[in-house]
Amino acid sequence: MHHASPPALIALDWGTSSLRAYLMGREGALLERRTQPWGIQHLPEGGFVAAFRGIAGDWRDRLPTLPVLAAGMIGSRHGWQEVPYVECPADPAAIAAGIVAFDGGCGTVHIVPGLIQGGGLPDVMRGEETQIIGALAIEPELATASLFVLPGTHCKWANIRAGRVVRFTTYITGELYAVLRDHSILGRPAKEAVVQPVDKASAVADASFHRGLKTALDSGAEGMAGRLFTTRSLFLNGELSAPQTLDYLSGLLVGEEIRSVTAGLHVSPCPPIVLLGDAGLCDRYRMALAAFGINTVRTLDETGPAGLWQIASAARLLV
Repeated sequence: MHHASPPALIALDWGTSSLRAYLMGREGALLERRTQPWGIQHLPEGGFVAAFRGIAGDWRDRLPTLPVLAAGMIGSRHGWQEVPYVECPADPAAIAAGIVAFDGGCGTVHIVPGLIQGGGLPDVMRGEETQIIGALAIEPELATASLFVLPGTHCKWANIRAGRVVRFTTYITGELYAVLRDHSILGRPAKEAVVQPVDKASAVADASFHRGLKTALDSGAEGMAGRLFTTRSLFLNGELSAPQTLDYLSGLLVGEEIRSVTAGLHVSPCPPIVLLGDAGLCDRYRMALAAFGINTVRTLDETGPAGLWQIASAARLLV
């Protein structure tokens, strides 16, 4: 942690399941970081105010003039204060212009808006835009043209042109996997198996994941819908063990996601692809992209603080 720089911003990355707080100094130096499992669905007694006081109350008491900026699901309709989405294409200035300031009972808090892609089939994001802005600040050459992938329950693929998020698509791959695993016939063998699931990092698990990827890759125009049941039929004929069925299913779903994205990439060469987020999930997506012949993929970690700093700067919140 740096301590040479005087504090200039209290920044919060406040999602569904966790709350991260950063005390930031001049030029965006990270002075201190804290994490609590107080996402908007897991608040302590006393709600949002108690969570804020619990993670950053001492900073606020010591530095009462410091601006507070929060991004993520905290600005959703289930959050502390709903903030309207900003239309794509959007750059840091457009996002900053959509910030809503309010007093939640512990001083003024500024909340970053999410992004909306309008049209007949709208799409939305909250929190990912801040990570993307942070990544563009860390690696400025990506601003020209790049494709960001943010794996998770709801995976986002965002196209960047000239420093703006121009369009994005949400794939609910993680949630689909969980639903099929827990509530369909495809997940039943693994649920009923006495054997403990194989370690995710094992060669056996990777081989089953790859088999699922290849099945999705080879599905062509037919797509994955006609191949999902092979998760069960390959188990019934003894080609997959009960635990392997889940890795195969994961490969099928991630493979279909990447197949549909690459089918829509009409540009050559493919823009630089950047993975943001959980290291384990990013590894799986890196492996999956490699199976599709896309090997030049970079990963950036914890870009949220840089994004919050950029947006605070664009909003002229920094004293």
